[in-house]
Amino acid sequence: MWITEDLMKTLASPRFLAVYSGVLTILFVCTVLYGVRMMRDRHFGIITVRRINVVEPDGTVRLTISNRADFPGGWVRKKESPRPDRRDAAGMLFMSEEGTEQGGLIWGAEQLPDGTIENHGHLSLDQYEENQIFALDAGQEGKDKFSRISISDQGDYPVEEKRKAEERIGALPAEKQDDAWAEFFSTHRHDVQRLLIGRSLDGSVGLSLADGNGKARIRLTVETDGKSGLQFLDENGKIVSEFPGQKK
Repeated sequence: MWITEDLMKTLASPRFLAVYSGVLTILFVCTVLYGVRMMRDRHFGIITVRRINVVEPDGTVRLTISNRADFPGGWVRKKESPRPDRRDAAGMLFMSEEGTEQGGLIWGAEQLPDGTIENHGHLSLDQYEENQIFALDAGQEGKDKFSRISISDQGDYPVEEKRKAEERIGALPAEKQDDAWAEFFSTHRHDVQRLLIGRSLDGSVGLSLADGNGKARIRLTVETDGKSGLQFLDENGKIVSEFPGQKK
């Protein structure tokens, strides 16, 4: 009986409780640190997920890998806005250090109930806070197939301004939209495609080089039957020289 009373006094002493609490705290901290280390050094063979966000230490999203259903909207300065038009493909979205879109890679393919095949892939890189300046596209719509590389000039204004204009002008009556866009582009430069190389829907392949206004100035084509040609054009699209020349 005296042993039990003595033990009870020891267990109830402030000194024992302090030592006991200290030991538990040390064990808890060691367990947490070990768990964190294991998580940082963990290796996985196969991971099954719907979406992955790769972030910086401050939480800024730099890369998103996603399925079709959970594909992200538009990112500008760490803020995501809805993009319903992005629900037709899976892929990856690239973001800058400031949390703004900088390009992406998407793909998709399916056979519709009527047997029609729809297949597409798209890789693009964007200008700073603007639309794409380099793009690689390939796809198929039914029997029509295409593949191309394009290089474009973009206006020197945030792409968000154009998106807001699209929302505002899209809400106007149809007969007023052309004038509204003309007013917008009077102070905002048009997107201009400068180079296009690839395969067209008719099966021909070619190269088109344009000036700063988007007017084609050089065209090189090879058709499916082997016919080829090189044309030089003026700012109005008129052929000023070509090879081979017109037969007399």
